[in-house]
Amino acid sequence: MNAQSSAAMASPEAVVPVQETDPDKIRQMLQEALQLQRESFLQGPTPDHKQRVHDLLTLKRMINENRDAIIEAINQDYGNRSRHETLFAEIITVTDGINSTIKDLKKWMKVQRRHVDKSMFFGAKNRLIPQPLGIVGLIIPWNFPVNLTFSQLTAVFAAGNRALVKMSENSINLTRLLMDISGKYFGAEKLKFFEETGRVGIEFSQLPLDHLIFTGSGQTGRAVMASAAKNLVPVVLELGGKAPAIIDPEYPLDKAVERIMYVKQFNAGQICTNVDYVFVHESQRNDFIATATAYVQKHCPDINSKDYTAIIDDRSVKRLLDTLEDARAKGATVINLGGNQEVNVEQRKFPLHLVLDTTPEMTIRQRETFGPLLMVLTYHEPQEAIDYINQHDRPLALYPFTNDTKLADHYIDRIMSGGVSVNDALFHVAQHDLPFGGVGPSGMGHYHGYEGFTTFSKMRPVFYQAKTSFTKYLAPPYGNFATKVLEFMVKRKS
Repeated sequence: MNAQSSAAMASPEAVVPVQETDPDKIRQMLQEALQLQRESFLQGPTPDHKQRVHDLLTLKRMINENRDAIIEAINQDYGNRSRHETLFAEIITVTDGINSTIKDLKKWMKVQRRHVDKSMFFGAKNRLIPQPLGIVGLIIPWNFPVNLTFSQLTAVFAAGNRALVKMSENSINLTRLLMDISGKYFGAEKLKFFEETGRVGIEFSQLPLDHLIFTGSGQTGRAVMASAAKNLVPVVLELGGKAPAIIDPEYPLDKAVERIMYVKQFNAGQICTNVDYVFVHESQRNDFIATATAYVQKHCPDINSKDYTAIIDDRSVKRLLDTLEDARAKGATVINLGGNQEVNVEQRKFPLHLVLDTTPEMTIRQRETFGPLLMVLTYHEPQEAIDYINQHDRPLALYPFTNDTKLADHYIDRIMSGGVSVNDALFHVAQHDLPFGGVGPSGMGHYHGYEGFTTFSKMRPVFYQAKTSFTKYLAPPYGNFATKVLEFMVKRKS
């Protein structure tokens, strides 16, 4: 079957499964899927390099042979999702990540030699053996559903595991597409997708999995972690937070604005690592507003264009509108960078806004905006920005804009965050050899690259004793010889 015919057959409307809402039936469905994968894993727990590469190439083929159908399904789920943004963030990034993983996988899988204390264990060996954990559960959000699904599956399959994937209720068309086509590439004993019907996520997080990765809000992340804890399931939490940018007044302002506003308009700002707010030197406040306005007029002149992505649902539009109204009512300055373009509620198109003169009681100060709203704060000295950021939850990302390497290092040293891009925003996430993950309220654990491989592997320590062990001479009853040997060792190790 060629790519065109495959994509045509696997249209988003191809499968409309019955939406199961009964908790007992949902629980049974999930447990049966887990049991199937568990039995399969036990029959072949350590797939070799050839099998893992085959699985990764099959993942890539699944994406490429159904590319147009995937793009259209995401577009339907959003109401309008820029095709260019989907190609860049969902397709190209993921397939490139698979290629990168395949290139390095053999090296990652090698058994590692570890040091042995020869004074006590002469002739013995230590090894660290990467082995698959078993069954990994993935709970996927709606904002980059293919990227997050397949980049996580890349790490899971590279480590030799099997996967159960619970998709978002806002990704219904994509979910049904993946449910329809996945069986053509993988058996259910290797990979299975689930549609959210109201209780699936709750039951999914309670499964006795070998590992669980959740991407979403901090509030839901806490609930997922609590559920997983009942079975002592280890979790990776990829959450969010209010990621700040700080612009050094000596850095070219037009370049900083260009890079910040590009990321802010991408996916209509619906990115967990997006710039949530920006610190601008007090001397550049007006220049920043003017430069940001000019950027938007040039690059986003029509929010109703197919190039400008919609807000995912009505509830999110209302949340953004309420955030702006709250700010206005409490004295903030709100600037619609779209000029005369108002929010298109019906099409869920929301113009970019700047929000200035904010105060602590405003919603925009307290919650991640997750949309095309950018709060602007001013500072006089770098320490003011550092103090403000450190008084709040540790963010998922930090974005210092400066050509002064000492100042950049100062920010990196003094502000803890999940990741950092210097003189840009977002793109540390696209580096396949850098781990991605938060810290504290913005998350825990990592994936991408080697760290993703180790996250979903048991890096298993193995000690091989030599033919002769000196410990037999130290067995009780302890005599003079044991006393002298132990005293000698204490002196040597002190």
